[in-house]
Amino acid sequence: MTNSNNTEKVMSEHNILLTASEMGLLWNQYESDTMVRCILKYFKNKCEDAEILPIIEHSLSVAENHVKILIDIFKNEELPIPVGFTDEDVNIHAPKLFTDTFMLYYLQNTSVIAMAGAGVAIGVSSREDISKFFQDILVEAKDIHNMVRKVSLSKGTYIRPPYISNPDKVNFVSKQRFLFDFFGKAKRPLTAIEITHLFINIQTNALGKAMMLGFAQVCKDEDAKQFFIEGKNIANKHIKKFALALADSDLPAPMTWDSHLLDSTVAPFSDKLMVFHTTVMIAVGIGNYGAAVGTCQRMDLSALYTRLSAEIALYAEDGANIMIKHAWLEEPPQADDRQALINQPK
Repeated sequence: MTNSNNTEKVMSEHNILLTASEMGLLWNQYESDTMVRCILKYFKNKCEDAEILPIIEHSLSVAENHVKILIDIFKNEELPIPVGFTDEDVNIHAPKLFTDTFMLYYLQNTSVIAMAGAGVAIGVSSREDISKFFQDILVEAKDIHNMVRKVSLSKGTYIRPPYISNPDKVNFVSKQRFLFDFFGKAKRPLTAIEITHLFINIQTNALGKAMMLGFAQVCKDEDAKQFFIEGKNIANKHIKKFALALADSDLPAPMTWDSHLLDSTVAPFSDKLMVFHTTVMIAVGIGNYGAAVGTCQRMDLSALYTRLSAEIALYAEDGANIMIKHAWLEEPPQADDRQALINQPK
């Protein structure tokens, strides 16, 4: 398409080009939805619980609808359709690897991630149709989360954050000791917000640890297996550090999910999907740690999150290298390389 045609397309009231943000977010949504579609197809074929199965089926229908909409958008915008993940990346007939309860918790976690991601996308979407697409995703994710919460509560498997006593009055900080631990004195009790982030990060690491244990148990590639084992060890270490911070304030830590992993050694997913899924969990973890740093007022906790973020960022590089080695890493849309265009023979 010529530059003049591009200009005409941008200026047309009814055919506005996608911004870089919209293009990138749609690409990322396609990768995520095609991955989740594979996982839910497997879960649907293995789930035996009559209350959990309908939520899996509904979530699968939502993901499949997203993929159809995204393909239409890519075609209308004359963009290449990403490869993402297909039926070649899932074996729905593989033996059961996770319990039904774990599947339910997986849906709870992914719905929270989807709500957060859709909120960001809505904030940077300029076009009405793209904004509406992500608004719909936000509502769908909220509905799935509510379904999961109700079933989890009815089954007694819902994990609540710790309780604290109601404050009896409003207090104001009078000493810097609220922020710093001077001269080895005992640290002040955790605030409600600090407890929230510790709870969230234990939960996400517990999910990641169980999934990486399962992935290591079934994957074929030796590099990927070592990658999953390392990730399991990192997640376990982080869980212990966050649990210790809660214990220091005499608060309980939530349970882990290792016991919901079964003994199958047959892979339900391709090594490509499992490595990609792990890199997605790493990105979510880094985002969660960043949010915690921004809201925690105890400097020892901020320092802990910063240090652990650096550790998982290095771990993420290992995953990217494995995907590059096997030609699994799909390139997202990129800005034009102006220098390459300038140097191109005329």
